[in-house]
Amino acid sequence: MRVIIVGCGRVGARLAAQLAVEGHDVRIVDRSAKAHRLLPAGFPGRFHEGNGFSRTVLAVAGIEHADAFVAVTSTDSSNIVSVRTAKETYRVPLVLARVCDPARADIYRELGIPTVASVRWTVHRIHQMLLHRHLTPELSFGNGETLLLRSELPAYLTGRRLTEFDVDGEIRVVEVTRAGRSLVPAHHTPAEPGDLVTFAVAATALGRLRGFLDKELGT
Repeated sequence: MRVIIVGCGRVGARLAAQLAVEGHDVRIVDRSAKAHRLLPAGFPGRFHEGNGFSRTVLAVAGIEHADAFVAVTSTDSSNIVSVRTAKETYRVPLVLARVCDPARADIYRELGIPTVASVRWTVHRIHQMLLHRHLTPELSFGNGETLLLRSELPAYLTGRRLTEFDVDGEIRVVEVTRAGRSLVPAHHTPAEPGDLVTFAVAATALGRLRGFLDKELGT
């Protein structure tokens, strides 16, 4: 993916470094030229000095071809303006933001922009959301080690017992919504077309769950 990160503080620098190591095309923007010092030596991405909502700066950073945009400065107002620009002007497919003041979370929610908070958890959570976008967590526990998420099962799984999807210590089916009604599946409950399944999953097993669902989808 091409990811543009606005804010090269602790969160932005850590996230940029992690994504770059994984081979993603990372462009990071910060108002301070000195901010690049937080990036690791040999950082393969690009650093751009300027405001994260400046169209000139964003154009140079390649926003027109960006797959994802993340605003993680320490100022909520800057993050809001930046993500709105990315979402509404450039139609970036995936837009995420850090929120420092929890009271402002509703503003982002009304704009349809997912938010995260705190340094270590923010890096972990944004990384998950970028790479596992179709598995959106409903809840997280602790520091994000365990997640509760929902996903519609592929048609290929119809007829399989829901308990077959459990992986000891990693993935557990805890609920299924079927025809508008919720139920806790029994050992023998089969999957039916249109099932929306709730999984309790270890954050480290997200890739495994995603790979399993994608494999069954033929992607």
